[in-house]
Amino acid sequence: QVDVVESGGGLVQPGGSLRLSCEGSGRDFSIFDMAWYRQAPGKQRDLVAGIDHDGTTNYADSVKGRFTISRDNDKNTVYLQMSSLKAEDTAVYYCNAHFLSYDFWGQGTQVTVSS
Repeated sequence: QVDVVESGGGLVQPGGSLRLSCEGSGRDFSIFDMAWYRQAPGKQRDLVAGIDHDGTTNYADSVKGRFTISRDNDKNTVYLQMSSLKAEDTAVYYCNAHFLSYDFWGQGTQVTVSS
């Protein structure tokens, strides 16, 4: 069992940057594969970026070169550094912790890219 809480969302202008954080509680945070998903209004929830327990990362094509996922197991935290933001990045961003057949989700944090 792990609880995850996202933070760092907000309003940013196109071309700007934002860093999201996901802090996990509970034991053995390091064994979880972590990921960020996002869901825009009227659309499905899609994978943005993932980082496995061993540090392997993967990204959606739409964010490659602009977003960077990282983790600090000592702080039980996963980060999503977002740069060169576009209007189409506007969504609620969710943190996911995955282990075996278990998935734990946060409540989400809103990111709005608008001038």
